[in-house]
Amino acid sequence: MNTDVTWFKNAVFYEAHIRSFCDSNGDGKGDLPGLTSKLDYLQELGIDCLWLLPMFPSPLNDDGYDIADYHNIHPDYGTVEDFKTLISEAHARGIRVIADLVLNHTSDQHPWFVESRKSKDNPYRDYYVWSPTDQKYKDARIIFVDTERSNWTLDETTGEYYWHRFYASQPDLNYDNPVVADTMIDVLKYWMDMGIDGFRADAVPYLFEREGTNCENLPETHAYLQRVRRVLDEDYPGAILLGEANQWPWDLRPYFGGDENDPTVPGNEFHMAFHFPVMPRIFKALKLGDATDVLDIMSKTPSIPENCQWCVFLRNHDELTLEMVTTEDRQLMWNLYAPDEQMKLNLGIRRRLAPLLDNDRRKIELANSILFTLPGAPIIYYGDEIGMGDNISLFDRNGVRTPMQWNAEPGAGFSTAKPWAPVIDNNEYGYQKINVAAQQADPRSLWHLMKHFIATRKANPVLGWGSCEFLSPGNNAVLAYLRQTGDAALLAVHNLTDRPQPARFNLPDFAGVTPTDVLTGQEFSPLDSSAALTLQPYQYLWLRLK
Repeated sequence: MNTDVTWFKNAVFYEAHIRSFCDSNGDGKGDLPGLTSKLDYLQELGIDCLWLLPMFPSPLNDDGYDIADYHNIHPDYGTVEDFKTLISEAHARGIRVIADLVLNHTSDQHPWFVESRKSKDNPYRDYYVWSPTDQKYKDARIIFVDTERSNWTLDETTGEYYWHRFYASQPDLNYDNPVVADTMIDVLKYWMDMGIDGFRADAVPYLFEREGTNCENLPETHAYLQRVRRVLDEDYPGAILLGEANQWPWDLRPYFGGDENDPTVPGNEFHMAFHFPVMPRIFKALKLGDATDVLDIMSKTPSIPENCQWCVFLRNHDELTLEMVTTEDRQLMWNLYAPDEQMKLNLGIRRRLAPLLDNDRRKIELANSILFTLPGAPIIYYGDEIGMGDNISLFDRNGVRTPMQWNAEPGAGFSTAKPWAPVIDNNEYGYQKINVAAQQADPRSLWHLMKHFIATRKANPVLGWGSCEFLSPGNNAVLAYLRQTGDAALLAVHNLTDRPQPARFNLPDFAGVTPTDVLTGQEFSPLDSSAALTLQPYQYLWLRLK
């Protein structure tokens, strides 16, 4: 494996839902051996790092984010030995692996909580946050607004309330208890010692609670995460901590650490963090043909330490979240992208990428072009590389977690048994038509294009390391930006509409340069102090200028 500790800066990530990826033993549920059998597929696609959704024993009230045992593998998925095999086989192919680390809460079936609720003087009582009243921390928002009316739930056994930021079946751990803080570090080390390459840390803004605050992004939370980072840096160099914090960029900046006024000072908290707010604005831009909101949020995105990186994405295993937009824009996005009430969930939209974009290949390509050229490392959600559909009739977020469609055989090549969730089987997105085998056999398929995007991205490290200057092409329908390092420059240009669009750029530093589209090899006329283009509907260009 490459020993470069900044490998993640220009990496391409792939998010896999183990339960839905590949079933090796014919029980209808995906598992670790099944995932291991598909590592050659990920290698061929060009993936650098595999992100695994929760794999621990769990009652699965929240698809594994309700952990009942931090030290084992869910029996549906296999064993700890199967996990070790996955890691070694992935590394043999040059693929790193990160796993979800759920720090904030456990399942109510975790032995710690089972003990905690037995009595007020139980030794495990202080592992969780208890109160005789449900009136504390009233400034904290409720996240799962569709299902929860309070962040407190009464436990009838002891007559006290326990605190939870998500489902009532997910009590929050008490990080003011040093035993809990130490124990969770031990959990991290337990899995790191098996050879994984880091963690995607789930729901990190909520680790501590303080009266008079919204109980998010507290100084105590940052202090603890910096401690986690020190453990990784000292004992597991090259491992990363990827933070999931659905926050505004300026609220996220402290999670990288370092000096907010000097990006040359190394970060000492998260190596990476998801840029949540830009994602819905990409979809808004595509629907309205207007780049304004993307430009606005990126202009408000602070610089981060040079040893850190954003993670950018179009879709993932959750709903397309609309938490980081205005109330008016949330309603607009619902109107534009969720005309059926079933498509809505919490403050978001439970749809996959292809259905959101009307299964229009031009829009899907354009959205991915933006993903691969914006500042940050791109994450592909399993199945989006072939344009899989969704099933909004399924419960909660399961509609975007259906089985991977490998081929046109019964069960879509996912399983020889009845799958845990039905495979997509309709005229537009059915497995008989949309599957890996068919797309690998068709050089013009979306799969081949995504493979080409990945290879081109990695061949142009300016997209991982470069600065980003957003340009004014004189037309809001065109999104354009210049990515630069000391020895490379690449201009990314996107027509957000279904009509030809003119664009003009002032590029005095590149007079005399012949732009070349690195995706196609097409050369354009040499530049003078400016460049004029007419972009075709939904056209995108990655123009090498230096």
